[in-house]
Amino acid sequence: MYNDNNVLSKSCPRGLMNYCSLAALLLSAATSGALAHDSRKEPIVLDRSGGFVIGGKVVPINPATPNRTLSCDHGYVEYFLPANPRKTSLVMWHSSSTQVWQNRWDGGEGYKDMFLRRDYPVYLWDGPRVGRANWSCESITYTPSSRDQGNFTAWNMGPAVPVGLLPTAAEWWPDVQFPTTNPQAWPAATASRYDEFDIERNIEIETDAAAIAADSGKLGNSIVYLTNSAGGLRAMKTTGKSQKDNIKGIVTYESIGYVFPIGDPESPANLCTDPGPACAFGPLGVPLAEFKKLAKLKSIQFVWGDHRAETFTYVAQSRLCAKLINKYGGHAEVLKLGDDAGLKGSTHIPFADMDNDKVAGLLDKFLKKAKLDGYVNDDDHGWRDHH
Repeated sequence: MYNDNNVLSKSCPRGLMNYCSLAALLLSAATSGALAHDSRKEPIVLDRSGGFVIGGKVVPINPATPNRTLSCDHGYVEYFLPANPRKTSLVMWHSSSTQVWQNRWDGGEGYKDMFLRRDYPVYLWDGPRVGRANWSCESITYTPSSRDQGNFTAWNMGPAVPVGLLPTAAEWWPDVQFPTTNPQAWPAATASRYDEFDIERNIEIETDAAAIAADSGKLGNSIVYLTNSAGGLRAMKTTGKSQKDNIKGIVTYESIGYVFPIGDPESPANLCTDPGPACAFGPLGVPLAEFKKLAKLKSIQFVWGDHRAETFTYVAQSRLCAKLINKYGGHAEVLKLGDDAGLKGSTHIPFADMDNDKVAGLLDKFLKKAKLDGYVNDDDHGWRDHH
């Protein structure tokens, strides 16, 4: 690893080592501002961290050599387990890259560290064929496209796609919670995105692996999925496929796609079944028995950022989905950050916004209300509990 201090130390004459050590210390202090620890925050104290693959298949690729195989279509989980953990695990499911959970848009603290400080076990999920789980059992065709500027409207940064290479000051929403004057922030955000393979068949592959992960117990006995964009649809499908009852809640941030019970007269008439891209964002029909599993969760919250009209297709679908979940005895609600919580300028990825501490505060309230904020050792947590 490159380190300025090491270079300085190695190049320093033996007789001047004390002076060089002091110089190295001053250099370190001068260059570490962006990474400096905020003494006002609770420290993150981990018992352990790591990762594992789960689900998927082992298949022979060439029939002529059946003893030569490929491990593929599995998911990948990276985990961080606090020393004094709460009972509920937060499984963070992206629809762009795990980077959105790791940092704020400007590189500041993201949800991962925020909730580790709160002593929640955190699991970062890469579904099959995405990110660190990209071995596919099938051939994949990747065609590069001009996605950078399209991300601007997809992520609700402004009302229209930028005219030029980079957004101008006038093209952002005036109140957007993005560091618009930081010249590195927007290129870094767009560069972090993965290819998502948005087809219905891939939804099935991803949720098969996710259900295996949930049922395995490796994610804990009390799971709350935190999802973004198309991840919300996948978490709902996973809940229906899971055979155990350790999924306790779902919080979707701007879910693009919903499931609805087949045969219910209030379900949309255009429930999707095509395995290709036409059904990538639903609405997907699921058997009533699977849909009712959503009603058994302690709580579900469909969260929307700012500048989202009630006529927006997926806002309307979220309200209908919540209504039907509650119809079958569940506890689901829709929360609009701009209209209901006063968080103006929230984007499609509000947990990475500049006011993500306020968004996190709303999640605190959700978890507490659903009684999902307890500690494994309830008598020992006073020294860490800041709620």
